[in-house]
Amino acid sequence: MKTFSRIEVAQQMEATGLVPLFYHSDITLLQQVVKACYDGGARLFEFTARGAFAHETFAQLAKFCSSECPDLMLGVGSVTDAAAASLYMQMGAHFIVTPVLREDIALVCNRRKVLWSPGCATLGEIARAEELGCEIVKLFPGGTYGADFVKAIKAPCPWTSIMPTGGVSPTQESISQWFNAGVTCVGMGSKLITKDIISNKDFSALTQQVANALALINTIKNN
Repeated sequence: MKTFSRIEVAQQMEATGLVPLFYHSDITLLQQVVKACYDGGARLFEFTARGAFAHETFAQLAKFCSSECPDLMLGVGSVTDAAAASLYMQMGAHFIVTPVLREDIALVCNRRKVLWSPGCATLGEIARAEELGCEIVKLFPGGTYGADFVKAIKAPCPWTSIMPTGGVSPTQESISQWFNAGVTCVGMGSKLITKDIISNKDFSALTQQVANALALINTIKNN
């Protein structure tokens, strides 16, 4: 399995601007979703570890991606303590995403030089995360704070890299709003990997949805 430094992951986040995120206990379905995103051009994917025995599902997914999606940077989200972060890194996680700022997670990730992105909601939390070595801060829940919050943060702290998760849609209006405010990348879950796509198992539609979102992001970033 390929390994990626935290700098390489941060650079990929900035280059492509999109992190799809999804969880399902059905490993076959999960593999199909990840492969569809990969075929659409995504090179990052966040496995949101929220179910019972999620670590077992992730272990299978990591092995699948190693052979079928070799250039994919596979991360784990919804990590809430250092023990879980260590477990997922041991199983091959390339980055760790948390809903809150936890210094114990920062320490174990920094020790392995694995990128970690903590959920922050205030300038004080963002500053502390950066002091702990965070490259890209997760704004969560993004929809609650909005693009104007990002713009306000970037004014005094232009060095801050922000990834909103929640409240981001794969539409020109939504993507334009966030990237024009100064985000580095966006995390997209159910607005990208919709219930209809999952229930119909329309993975070709998901591939196209991801490709369209990436094209929109690229156009907006380069205008």
